[in-house]
Amino acid sequence: MSSLDPWVPLLFEAGSTGLEEREGEVWAYFPSPKDLELPGWWEELPDEDWLSVWRRDLKPVQAGVFTVYPWLQERKGPFEIILEPGMAFGTGHHETTRLALEAIGRTVRPGMRVLDLGTGSGILAIAASLLGAQAEGLDLDPSVIPQAERNARLNQVAPRFRLGSLEAAQPPYDLLVANLYAELHIEFSSMYRAILVPGGIALLTGILSERAGPLEHALEEAGFRIEQRLQEGAWLFLECR
Repeated sequence: MSSLDPWVPLLFEAGSTGLEEREGEVWAYFPSPKDLELPGWWEELPDEDWLSVWRRDLKPVQAGVFTVYPWLQERKGPFEIILEPGMAFGTGHHETTRLALEAIGRTVRPGMRVLDLGTGSGILAIAASLLGAQAEGLDLDPSVIPQAERNARLNQVAPRFRLGSLEAAQPPYDLLVANLYAELHIEFSSMYRAILVPGGIALLTGILSERAGPLEHALEEAGFRIEQRLQEGAWLFLECR
């Protein structure tokens, strides 16, 4: 298995107290074995607070102009992000989040209206806000909105976080950033164009490289020009206009 992404919501809903990505494996910690419709095996480990271990082992991440510091309490630089991800995915450690952060640093300008679709921990909306954008974050999971708002307060910015998907968007936007699966990007491609100003930018990540072909076709059909493709591991990032 190459990524935590597909399994994070399912594993946490099943009661996991922490997740860890190792080479070729994803480890999910549970108080006791459970019946899961996933490949894997159970191994008994010494009793320990695995969520605390996970937090302890998270290291700072450099992503373009940004440095992400999990669990700190005070920012010291203009492009430092402090984060308490809780159960919301998005610490900057995964390739998809890191690629999106790097792109935000390259493209966002003060005063831009930015939509972060599938905001999770709020990290991408927070990053855009630190660059002077008017950022909004949307997510279908009501449990992540309070955590995203707390993370924004920790970073002394005020993006607006709301519950919902694209139907809850309030266009027009100058820039869209979305860390979603390729299939969702395909489904939303025409809506992406509808919510962006002419010449607007879409930063799309969460895309397994093997699924890039149908997505690129859908984006071109919707009127986007793909200006940049970046790949890290199995994951692809697209910058479209």
